[in-house]
Amino acid sequence: QVQLVESGGGLVQAGDSLRLSCAASGRTFSSYGMGWFRQAPGKEREFVGAITWIGSVTYYADSVKGRFTISRDNAKNTVYLQMNSLKPEDTAVYHCAAAYRRQIGVLTTSVDYWGQGTQVTVSS
Repeated sequence: QVQLVESGGGLVQAGDSLRLSCAASGRTFSSYGMGWFRQAPGKEREFVGAITWIGSVTYYADSVKGRFTISRDNAKNTVYLQMNSLKPEDTAVYHCAAAYRRQIGVLTTSVDYWGQGTQVTVSS
């Protein structure tokens, strides 16, 4: 089992950057595919991007491709989401996600564990 704690959210202006962190408990972090989802008020939780547990291959939703970057530091049990050129439509609660020995997909059903989330608000 793994516990996920996000940090780094906040209120920023359009065009600004923000970096989210997700700290995971446990000794097998390197065996987890990791990812980020977001949920805006009144909307379903949607896939943002993910990084594989083998090879650290990254993939993203089209809406964030070229602006967001996911990375992981297995020595620190942490995954990051670097968000650049933020837009008001990026406003949401961002959730960290983990899947044991599996690649996270675009569906929430691909996730084994969720973090509580961190609020990101982008003003215009």
